[in-house]
Amino acid sequence: MRKTVAAGYRDPAGADQPGHPATFGTVSLRAILLGCLCSVAIAVGAPHTTMVLSGTPMGFSSCTPAAFFLLFVIITTLQPALGLLGRRPLTPSELLTVTAMMFVAAALPTRGVTGLLLPMITATYYYASPENEWADQLHPHDADWMLVNDQSAVVGFYEGGWEHIPWSSWLTPLGAWSLFYLSFYLALIGIVVILRRQWVDHERLPFPVARVPLALVAGERGDPWPAIFRSKALWLGMAIPLVVNSANALHHYDSSIPHLDLVSSITIYPGISLRVGINFLMVGFAYFISSSVAFSLWFFHLLKLLQMHVVGLTGGTFQNTYLGPWQEALLGQQAVGAFAVLVLSGLWFARRHLAAVLRTAWGAHGTADADDDEIVSYRGAVLGLVGGTGGMGLWLWLSGFPGWIAPLVVVVALVILLGLTRAVAEAGLPTVTPTSGPSGFLISCIGVPALGTTGMIATGYTLVWAGEYLVFFMAPLANAVRLGQATRGNRRRLYWSIWLAIAATLVVSVWYTLHLAYTYGGINLDKGFFTSYCKYPSELAAAMLADPRGPYPVAWLWTLSGGLVMAILTILYYRFTGWALHPLGFPIAASWSMHFTWFPIFLGWALKRIILRLGGGRVYRDSRPFFIGLIMGQFVAGGLWLVVDTATGTRGNVIPMLF
Repeated sequence: MRKTVAAGYRDPAGADQPGHPATFGTVSLRAILLGCLCSVAIAVGAPHTTMVLSGTPMGFSSCTPAAFFLLFVIITTLQPALGLLGRRPLTPSELLTVTAMMFVAAALPTRGVTGLLLPMITATYYYASPENEWADQLHPHDADWMLVNDQSAVVGFYEGGWEHIPWSSWLTPLGAWSLFYLSFYLALIGIVVILRRQWVDHERLPFPVARVPLALVAGERGDPWPAIFRSKALWLGMAIPLVVNSANALHHYDSSIPHLDLVSSITIYPGISLRVGINFLMVGFAYFISSSVAFSLWFFHLLKLLQMHVVGLTGGTFQNTYLGPWQEALLGQQAVGAFAVLVLSGLWFARRHLAAVLRTAWGAHGTADADDDEIVSYRGAVLGLVGGTGGMGLWLWLSGFPGWIAPLVVVVALVILLGLTRAVAEAGLPTVTPTSGPSGFLISCIGVPALGTTGMIATGYTLVWAGEYLVFFMAPLANAVRLGQATRGNRRRLYWSIWLAIAATLVVSVWYTLHLAYTYGGINLDKGFFTSYCKYPSELAAAMLADPRGPYPVAWLWTLSGGLVMAILTILYYRFTGWALHPLGFPIAASWSMHFTWFPIFLGWALKRIILRLGGGRVYRDSRPFFIGLIMGQFVAGGLWLVVDTATGTRGNVIPMLF
């Protein structure tokens, strides 16, 4: 039987990944303070650059570009400054603490929480009209406590011109949603802590996103300049995306400067076209994941295109069924089934570890110190998971879901999130966007009649926290906890540091987003947030209630088929050593972001194969700073040009982080 060790560690150079696990020091109070300050900077900077400047989206990815850019700034400016002032530079452990806090902070403004939440809980009253009949069809059944229904406050939010924020109209819905997110994050933190040892120590998942800061901060004690910054390969790698992106940014200022277009498309068969583009960020991350995972990601993407072409030729119609925004009928149901098997098989492989967690949480004899290396005790993690999921279920029931459906929403959402987080931890994908969430699953597999009017309206508002997944909190959280394992001493401080980062970021980003909206008017800011996404909950509910359908038997068939294929792939991969296809590629193939990332993944995979074949493990290890440079160069280019654009007041100058 194949050993359950991550494929990346079976590569010749896999045993020595960048940022190989080590301990760097303790979690200090000054690091926590700096982390809070950086979280506040992200809470203000992300909405400002997105909504005011329409610039580089440093908060539109689960790999948190803003955190990487600020880490680079700290290393290259604050560290030398501390040395010049005769102060002790930040230790690697302190740098990792700050980075962990920034990871979770960067997942909250704009697409993470506030950019979707605030417009979505107001739009139903601002955009209601005689034509859409929301006032008659939806508003009598709305849960008023979770929405802003003060018409004057709503109009001011979208049209601006106010000198003050009408907090009295916002406190009740913000308080209600704060309780939901408290429960949600308690559950996610509990899951991540419970599975941390299984993923890091037992399965040795590579965590490519987390390993970049681990490599960046490693150095000699007392030396403010990390060892990797002395590598010429790092700076060469950084130079390539910096030069290319800077040329394109300058083109925005002066059209006579040539624009370097790195994107094209090819047609491989009538009706099947492929986007071919170079993204330095994804090429870099792909270099650090296992060859089997990288191969499977792009292979299954091509197979998905062929599948959809064949389904279209055979006259299939279910794939065209409308299930709401960010949902695809056929691929979405197939992916839900695959994610369910991915999560269940992962829990089966972790059964001994999970039993040990429960024994420790119960306080069994001989387990007193079994969780000392975690950021919170197993008892605290289990209680957080139970209390969090219970709180989510209760909140969703009060919002309008039937009592038996509310727990199902929680389970479906957590299964998808856990599967996506596993994909980020194992495949290093900066963004994974599934084509189905709780809303699509409920409409297709449970049906609108079973949901009822209030349940359908509540289903629409799940799009606030489980709709698009372009940025989802669990992946940065897992990477943050992974960074915490490189510290020693009182790791429990990191737990409270994460909560401080969450609280500071949410409070400041809510305030600043409201400030921007009431000052300038939301409709004059980002069109996506204030004129499009904000209407999705009500548009979905109105469309489904006007023609209530479901469940669709074919939806269950595609869900079961996705689970069956995933089960077969999992058995083949773990039973047969020569089997090359990693099962993770199958559910990720349905992600629409793969349309943009498949070719960079292919490039990273091909370069790694060539280097390993020609130069072996030593050349692979020596080349890793170059690919870390590619990653950091993209982040730094985006951040530097945001600084320039802010200083000059330039709008619309975008350095692509993923697309």
